[in-house]
Amino acid sequence: ATEAINLVAQTWGVANLKAGDRILLSQLEHHSNIVPWQLLRDRTGVEIDVCPITEDGQIDLAAAERMLTPAHKLVSFAHVSNVLGSVLNVEHAVKLARNVGAKILLDGCQSVARIAVDVHAIDADFYVFSAHKLYGPTGIGALWAKPEILDAMPPWQGGGAMIDRVTFEKTTYAPAPQRFEAGTPAIVEAIGFGAAADYVTGVGLDVIHAHETALVAKAREALQAMNSIRLFGPDDSAGIVSFAMEGVHPHDLGTILDEEGVAIRAGHHCAQPLMDHLGVPATARASFGIYSDESDIAALVRGIERTKRIFG
Repeated sequence: ATEAINLVAQTWGVANLKAGDRILLSQLEHHSNIVPWQLLRDRTGVEIDVCPITEDGQIDLAAAERMLTPAHKLVSFAHVSNVLGSVLNVEHAVKLARNVGAKILLDGCQSVARIAVDVHAIDADFYVFSAHKLYGPTGIGALWAKPEILDAMPPWQGGGAMIDRVTFEKTTYAPAPQRFEAGTPAIVEAIGFGAAADYVTGVGLDVIHAHETALVAKAREALQAMNSIRLFGPDDSAGIVSFAMEGVHPHDLGTILDEEGVAIRAGHHCAQPLMDHLGVPATARASFGIYSDESDIAALVRGIERTKRIFG
């Protein structure tokens, strides 16, 4: 997904954006949906605006509507926040982009394994996601784009597989998507990616969503009962619960939980601007999946209680 966003920025962005044009991001974006646009800004002179989030961690689409102007050529938002689990109202976001003639890119890394996504119904221009958030291998992801946009995008990386005909005087390029796949592809990873997608489809995204929603509700209820815990994000966060423990750095909490056999993610989650907004250096993040059950929540609570005893 990171490479996909960079690809869009360095092909479509370079070809279509210029100094004076604007891009709208949000306060909760992953670095992979910030830094590529900053690199594009440095190259072309485009300006970046940042949409705030609401108190419960949603992208503030009312603010986005006020901010958007005809100078905005792209809106790039996370479908689901990787820190807060908040779910974007994609239909509304797409409508706002269309109202000013902007294209819209959606970062679907956190959504595709949890929410049924129909790119045609959503009507986004670009949709990106990674395999490893879909129970697949690392190092591979996907870019979906409207065919007419993809066909008009110039090549990004040169190599053997993305060409039609090469001479020392001139090279012609293969049609999309092959044009964007230079060199030997990640064959094993692609097979694993497909197998993971088939597996998730076989289980059913409706089943997965219901399972994770129930676990998130139980986890938030258990953590809310602990006075030392501060929860982040909305009550209906998609599949993840982010929190901080008073007087304990998330890295220390993560280490103690690891000793209890509980694996969480502790850190800034590649979202340092969001951490700055929340007023914390990092958070602890419990992520639920197909394989999670209520015993995992009980183990998490036990680990937090042990941490509290250790730190007094």
